[in-house]
Parts: sequence; C-alpha cells; structure tokens
Amino acid sequence: MVRLLTDADVRRTLELDALLPVIAEAIRKQDRGAVERPDRPHFPVGAGDEPASGTALTMPAYIHGADTYATKLATVVPDNPDRDLPTVTAQVTLTDATTGQPVAYMAGNHVTNARTGCIGGLSARALADPPVTVGVVGAGTQARWQTRAIAAATTVDDVRIYSPSGSKHDCAMDLREEGIAATASETAVEAVRDADVVVTATTATEPVIPTDALAPNATVVAVGAYTAEGQELEPATLTGASDVFADVPAEAAATGDGRAAGLKGEDMRPLSAALDEQPRDGRRVVLSVGSAVFDAAAAAHVHDRAVTDGVGRTVEL
Repeated sequence: MVRLLTDADVRRTLELDALLPVIAEAIRKQDRGAVERPDRPHFPVGAGDEPASGTALTMPAYIHGADTYATKLATVVPDNPDRDLPTVTAQVTLTDATTGQPVAYMAGNHVTNARTGCIGGLSARALADPPVTVGVVGAGTQARWQTRAIAAATTVDDVRIYSPSGSKHDCAMDLREEGIAATASETAVEAVRDADVVVTATTATEPVIPTDALAPNATVVAVGAYTAEGQELEPATLTGASDVFADVPAEAAATGDGRAAGLKGEDMRPLSAALDEQPRDGRRVVLSVGSAVFDAAAAAHVHDRAVTDGVGRTVEL
C-alpha cells in the first residue's frame, strides 16, 4: 500500500518547529558522508513544436540507516506564471530502503520550500545572538519561508523586506498576518543596514546589496544564487567574511557568488561546523544551493507524521 499526500495533507503534517532539528541532523549526516546523493540529471522539456521552455530534474537521496530513500521530481517552467501556475512544481516519492517497495507519493512544493527555509532558520539560530533584526532582499516564496523559519528558530524583533517591485508590500503584509513584525523597505540598503541577519532570496545575476551596508557582525544567508549565472553578493562580502559556510561547498563554489569571489570548495566550511561551533565574531556568510538529502529527511518526517495522524489515503498500485 502506498500513502498519497496532497499539498493540503503535507501542510497539515509539516511544522517548522519540528522540521528544524530534522534538517539539522540531515546537514550533519551529509557533512559526515553518511548519505548517498547522486548527481541530479536535468534536461529540457516542452510539448509540441515550440522550443523546450522547461527544465526537468531528478533528485534522489538516501540517508544511511533510514527506513526509506527519496526521489524528488521537479520541473522549472519560467512561463508558468502566465498560466497562473507555479514556476517550480515538485513531487517526492518515498521507497522502502530494504525491500524497494513504494511507500509514499507526496506533493513536493511545500516540502522543498520548508526545508530550504530551515537553512536560514538554523543559520540564524547558530550564528546570531537573539533577539535579531532581519533584512530580506527578495519578496517571493522563499523570502517568506526564510523569514518564517528564522522566526521559528530564534527570537525576531523586526523584519525589513525589500524588492524593486510592489511585491515587498504583499510579502510584508503576509508575514504580519502570520504574527511576524515585518515592514517593506524602499531600498535594499535600508532593509539590510544594521540587520543582525541578512537574507538574499532573489533570481539576480549581479550583487543586490553593497558590502559596506552590512553590519560588521552580520550573518548573511544567500539562497538565491544556485547556478553559475546567479549572483547576489559582492565578492568583498565573501572575501571579507570571518567564515563562509555552505550546505554543499563544492557546488556553492560553482555558483556565480562563489566564482566571482574566486572561492573553491575547500575555502568554505561545511554548514554543520556553523551549527556545532556557533561562531559569533565578524561577518558570517552562508551559501545554500540545496540538497536532495534535505528533501529525503523532510519527506520521511512528513510521512511519519502523516501515518501517526492518519493523514492522506492509501492505495494499492
């Protein structure tokens, strides 16, 4: 029997407070090499005679000793907003690691958003003294999730949101309705100046904040630039940092941020070091490119909660 979990089911079973320690443990296991994370193949997709406009990705991962392994199927379609559909759509399958039998099939967008948000939450908890002021550049889905996870992980005094469009007002209003003290800023500098934690969650291809606008002791969490073309930070933000952490150092070095700063994987520290050592001196930077290991951990957590709470329905394939 396979448990089917809709997006609404996933939302019922996934809470950031409970997910944060799950992702923290997944980070530590990944950094110890106690995981299997094959390369993720990606390929162009698109129906008809028009040029392919989408990209499909397959993201498998297994955490050693876990009951299940996960495979996330994701598709990125930049034209989807014109169809009133999300740009990224994902599904996650869970398979029994012993028997190879299917265990669960679930909507993956909420899983992806929440596990990515946890990177900001865990970083803020480990690297910044509460209560924190948060400056966010970007006003999309991940800007919201980073802020939610930071608020779940530590005490937040104030959140300032900046985007060049009016979306910053919508983002701030949505967060206020969730009980987070958020306001819109008119410039990126205004949003990040003197902030304890700075989050960049954009699709930018050039720096979005000047280094001299950052507080000397700021923690910077950059989650938007996960390709060679993407860049959110000035090279000086990285080269002048006391510590640069990454969830996948070798892959972070290949992003636009890593390349512009001339960093190699060995120049960055694994994110587990931040969680365990919790350094506080100087500017700390966290680069996140994401990992299917975090999807596997989050999906298994959702499935276990769903079984306990009787959420979803089971079918025989």
